[in-house]
Amino acid sequence: MQRETLESIKPEVDFLPLNGTDHIEFYVGNAKQSAYYYQMAWGYELVAYAGPETGVREKASYVLKQGKIVLILSTALNANTEISNHVNTHGDGVKYLSLWVDDATKSYEETIKRGAKSYMEPTRFEDEHGYVIISGIHTYGETIHKFVERSNYNGVFLPGYEKPTHKINSTPVGLKHIDHCVGNVELGMMDEWVKFYEDVLGFRLLLTFDDDDISTEYSALMSKVVSNGNGYVKFPINEPADGKRKSQIEEYLDFYGGAGVQHIAVATDDILHTISELRNRGIEFLYVPDTYYEDLLERVGDIQEDVADLKKHNILVDRDDEGYLLQIFTKPVEDRPTLFFEIIQRRGAQSFGKGNFKALFESIEREQERRGNL
Repeated sequence: MQRETLESIKPEVDFLPLNGTDHIEFYVGNAKQSAYYYQMAWGYELVAYAGPETGVREKASYVLKQGKIVLILSTALNANTEISNHVNTHGDGVKYLSLWVDDATKSYEETIKRGAKSYMEPTRFEDEHGYVIISGIHTYGETIHKFVERSNYNGVFLPGYEKPTHKINSTPVGLKHIDHCVGNVELGMMDEWVKFYEDVLGFRLLLTFDDDDISTEYSALMSKVVSNGNGYVKFPINEPADGKRKSQIEEYLDFYGGAGVQHIAVATDDILHTISELRNRGIEFLYVPDTYYEDLLERVGDIQEDVADLKKHNILVDRDDEGYLLQIFTKPVEDRPTLFFEIIQRRGAQSFGKGNFKALFESIEREQERRGNL
């Protein structure tokens, strides 16, 4: 069953106003090579760097940007550090979902007094370009929310970062902003983390999907979507459900070594262009059978795109009361079957593609079976 609570998304008093996603930081085994991949394949621009050359001794970090999306790729320079231990346990994955706020101190105090576990007290970082204040709290698994206050800073990114001395001529593919980030948690933990976001961060439950909505003959999952007061930040949270075989959520939890970020949805205004470019650069996407498109217009109504073009690129379509959306999912971008990306174009729709769940789940199961993990 799907439940919508759109009328009550915005709380009466938003004690944690968010301006959006500030950046997403990955811990990876080789940041230099990962940065090359995201520049050449995904069209990100390298805008900042921190490492030994900038006075940072324990890690190297590359800051990539496209549209409003900012990714950091960080790697350890020594063994037995936070980064190297994280990569050893999880493989390459998301460590920080950092949120842009006007007041990082107040954001920290408000969430801590509501039960958040402290990761980082409000700390001031400064250089000749001004200062930022950053704080942080723990969430599911080893994932952290940082609160970033940057209104008094005009440097290239953050103190400690400098403009890169060498850049690649990368070509953007049309990515605009983060649409949502999805977390996978252990069986029985979804409701606990939904309550955490409601009680600690003041989010509201937006949608609920149960195992009748997201299931196949073999496996199922359950999902709930939470959103902040202004709707700029949305976090779907998944947990496995009982099935005949191992679900995609269980596969993720096994290979990631616990709860973590499953996928990042990035928005585009022209999904056909974006996907065509990404395919030409070697990005692999999940396959959708041709039968999906046979009655597409009967299911979703009139759309601007040519169905033949959507079929060519395996793009899915779904409609809600406010319009329709187009979406497609990559295969995992790591060797472990963990993190992947969703590319989404919204033509009015504010939902998450419920009508595509069965086709998507079956496609993921085909990949699981090829890996011997179904």
